[in-house]
Amino acid sequence: MTAGLLRRSLPDIAAAAVERWQIAPGTTLEVLPAKYLPGQLERIAGAEFASIGEVVQHFRGGFGSRQSATMGYRLRNVLLHDGVLQAAGAVRHLRQRARYRPLALAPCEEAGMALYESWLGNRWFGNWLSDDCLTYRLTESAGIPFTTHGPDGHLPQYERALDMLPARGTSALFRDLVIFDDGGHNEHKRQRAEAMRRRLVHASAPRHPGTFLLRGTSGDARVLAGERRIAEHLAARRGFQVLDPSHADLAEIVRACGGARVVAGVEGSHLVHGLVAMPPDACALVIQPPSRAVSALKLLTDRQGQDYALVVGKGTKDAFTADVDEIERTLDLV
Repeated sequence: MTAGLLRRSLPDIAAAAVERWQIAPGTTLEVLPAKYLPGQLERIAGAEFASIGEVVQHFRGGFGSRQSATMGYRLRNVLLHDGVLQAAGAVRHLRQRARYRPLALAPCEEAGMALYESWLGNRWFGNWLSDDCLTYRLTESAGIPFTTHGPDGHLPQYERALDMLPARGTSALFRDLVIFDDGGHNEHKRQRAEAMRRRLVHASAPRHPGTFLLRGTSGDARVLAGERRIAEHLAARRGFQVLDPSHADLAEIVRACGGARVVAGVEGSHLVHGLVAMPPDACALVIQPPSRAVSALKLLTDRQGQDYALVVGKGTKDAFTADVDEIERTLDLV
């Protein structure tokens, strides 16, 4: 048996816990029907993170989805090295391992730490903002917050706004470590998301028709031809604000999205800036490439009881188009 197969057969590190407890029970999430024009779902030719059938079912909605409980686990003598936690024959990968293995230097010894990061949050900014930042709140009563995630991009601004003060490191021996299973979008997580919005957005945020968040060519390929032209059309016809979050600070993003009735844009992590800040009665309008349809953002609007609308373009994820008239008519459904 190869070393790779041996690694894959090891249990998740939660199996090595010396103590485990339920923080919040699982609950049933109402999956709301998305708003879309006739014929849109039939354009979906490919999907990411789920099958086409599962993504379409999520968009159609109208059913309850059981969400798992939030759990805590205490572990002893956990080694962190090269993005991997190891303890008592169990492992958890926090990020992709380095191409060239770093030297196994003597790790710093840590005690009383609580880890809040996830593989998904290390891979995609949207997951860090929508999930890991909520898990951070669990650490406050469990230990000293710890992460391997560097303070890059918008992270330092969000950490200041959300009063996040983690310890950071890439190699450690934890004598005592708490980790969490916080993947379910249960009621407790919904409440934490509401509290996060209150930290980010002032209660007096003025309402306005909407904000279009530009994606451009950032992140994984999803290039909408004429994206800025569509955004400027909505600005002229609907009174939308247009913002490129990659060139804006957090204060600008919150001003643009905190009072928006609609947050619109191409599917991707950059939209999470708007989804975590938009009002409780707002709607996300997501333009989907037909070969890479994703319903992950709808999990967030379903969790918060918000509307989700979609337009499916034509082409491929590398270059696709969207009909501005279809976008207009979809907005009329909101």
